[in-house]
Amino acid sequence: MDGAETPGEEAEKPSAIPPEELERLTDDIIAALKTVYDPEIPVDVYELGLIYKVDVSDDRDVKVDMTLTAPGCPVAGQMPEWVADAVRTVEGVNDVDVDMVFDPPWDPSRMSDEARVALNMY
Repeated sequence: MDGAETPGEEAEKPSAIPPEELERLTDDIIAALKTVYDPEIPVDVYELGLIYKVDVSDDRDVKVDMTLTAPGCPVAGQMPEWVADAVRTVEGVNDVDVDMVFDPPWDPSRMSDEARVALNMY
């Protein structure tokens, strides 16, 4: 292939953030996400598979796409702010934006093995 973009797709640009810093930011963001729990489920949102996407811009702004186990979740209004607050604790992160998405819908196959063991779903 000659490197041409597929129509409708953006070419991925390399990050302006040095690779070592981007790796540290990524690890620290994941660690922060693992501090957020759904109060009804004893597993963090990351291991539950509720975090669909995390993007770190060259300006170190973070955009998170997340979902819920069910759209009618009683903490649906608070959980995105809990996630944003956790990510804001990461050194080097500037602005944080959390979007709630429901496509694709969450299902238990998104859970990590750790989450399955914690919930006796193995």
